[in-house]
Amino acid sequence: MKRPIKVLLFSTLFPSTARPVHGIFVESRLRHLIETNQIEVRVVAPVPWFPSTSSFFGRWAQIAKTPSNDFYHNFIVEYPRYPIIPKFGMSLVPFLIALFCLPTIIKIYKEYKFDLIDAHYYYPDGVAAAIISKVFRKPLVITARGTDINLIPKYIIPRILIKWAAKTTNVSIAVCQALANQLKLLGVSSNSIYVLQNGVDLNLFHPINPEIAREKLGIDSGRWLLSVGWLTERKGHDIAIRALVQLTDFKLALIGEGELFKYLYNLADELGVSNRVKFIGSVSQNSLAYWYSAVDALVLCSSREGWANVLLESMACGTPVIATSIWGTPEIVRDPDVGRLMMDRTPESLVKCVHDLFDHYPQRSVVRKYAEHFSWVETTNGQLNIFRKIIKCES
Repeated sequence: MKRPIKVLLFSTLFPSTARPVHGIFVESRLRHLIETNQIEVRVVAPVPWFPSTSSFFGRWAQIAKTPSNDFYHNFIVEYPRYPIIPKFGMSLVPFLIALFCLPTIIKIYKEYKFDLIDAHYYYPDGVAAAIISKVFRKPLVITARGTDINLIPKYIIPRILIKWAAKTTNVSIAVCQALANQLKLLGVSSNSIYVLQNGVDLNLFHPINPEIAREKLGIDSGRWLLSVGWLTERKGHDIAIRALVQLTDFKLALIGEGELFKYLYNLADELGVSNRVKFIGSVSQNSLAYWYSAVDALVLCSSREGWANVLLESMACGTPVIATSIWGTPEIVRDPDVGRLMMDRTPESLVKCVHDLFDHYPQRSVVRKYAEHFSWVETTNGQLNIFRKIIKCES
């Protein structure tokens, strides 16, 4: 029997006890890979240094509460700190991450001689990992996940560094075909690009009787829409709120925290729909299954998404979706039986899609069955094949 492949997973996108849902999709993919018993793993998840854990500082205080190391969900995780320099931070951060993580990785390597580095998010993580791979002369895999490829390359220095990292890595993984196409436009060889979509945990996200879910959550009857994600401009929660002016028979639940909370709260009040908008805040993954099951549709009005996991999570609970037709989203919502795509990112387009969906509302069992095609099996097998291939080439 072949020994397990020793993997060093490297990414700023990884959960901790302080931020349990941060980068949960990276942890999910790794967890399913571990379950094959064909790899061993150590995780290095760099965290920006911040001096205070006072709640006054909000998200930064949460970051500061991250432990220096932990045994998180059966993974040994190191959380080394790195500094952020104002103004020049975006260009320097990959180098700072690599420099301040090196002592931790050197210590790990003395007792755990990893075979390869598995990095997630091309910038700054992938660039930092490319530097580290040069130091240890180990093969490297970088996964492109969204903004790292569809936004950050618009900046000159990050674009140069991303293109360098892409030439350094053995394999680039894209979570959707749209990101793979963008990597090709950046000059990455198509022979080194693999598309491995995120799956969905079909056991965690499963249909729950809507009446039972609503009773548990304490929400009343009527038609409910749900919008999930950080309360930032990119997620487009304001579009969903504005649509309520025309969707007079609908209510909206908003799950998430972020800088736009006050703006969104005031917007709902100004538009006269505050009595139909419920701000939930952050919820656990287990609670999300109840919310998906309790509502009638999930809406996602994002301006950018690599692979929107919330769409699959909702469908796995039997709830149809409405989403902006961007990047990997059309690869998820391919059938009108499970949802609608907004051709324009406007309240009017959302209203039109809501009416069309509810005029032809699908059976929840059909939506669930569709989601079952998105298990983690294919992605896990794809990763193992890639790891074996590049290790063989290096040996």
